[in-house]
Amino acid sequence: MSFIAGKLVTESLEYDGGRQVTVYVPPDPPQAFVFAGDGQLISQWGGVLEKAIAPSTMIVGVHRLADETLRLHEYSPGFSPERFAAHEKFFVEDVHRWAQSRFGVTLTTERTAVFGVSAGGELSLAIGLRHPDIFGAIFCASPGGGYRPPDVMPSSIPRAYLVAGTLEPFFLDNATRWAAALREAGADVEMREQVASHDDVMWREEFPLMVAWAFGR
Repeated sequence: MSFIAGKLVTESLEYDGGRQVTVYVPPDPPQAFVFAGDGQLISQWGGVLEKAIAPSTMIVGVHRLADETLRLHEYSPGFSPERFAAHEKFFVEDVHRWAQSRFGVTLTTERTAVFGVSAGGELSLAIGLRHPDIFGAIFCASPGGGYRPPDVMPSSIPRAYLVAGTLEPFFLDNATRWAAALREAGADVEMREQVASHDDVMWREEFPLMVAWAFGR
């Protein structure tokens, strides 16, 4: 990991036998907040934000399970609704409340986003659509195909920034499908394509652009 001016704080919360959350705390008072799955990965990207022209942003990263099947069951609502619902409650209620108390911050909808990559992109879409009162923006990179746009979209939808690579056609199709559905439902949508495959180089490059797009206004 490259040098960062901010700090990383990892604690274990009471969920599923103990689930770790890693928070990137920026060197300046945070102006924006991003909650993410795959937290042991995404929380490390604070240095990317420090080098970019983006608002000072706190990243709250909920760690994923090592078992890929169980991870998918937590991240995508169609496979195991009960497990998804339990993780959703933890992610939206417990972690949100803990972050405010632990770091003494006030989380407002217009300055808070949910972010995910790959299966985590499905999580960000599902959480964002279900909780537009908490998350004012959805950041979604290379989403998997297990969760698709519902037939009836909610009346209130966060603004959304999606990205996928031309060398990952399955994931690009998923992102394009979601961008079209969200636009049709009246959402403010940014959809970008990069010449890239399914890897975190593209995701890291897009992350500060997402933050600047949503919160640099």
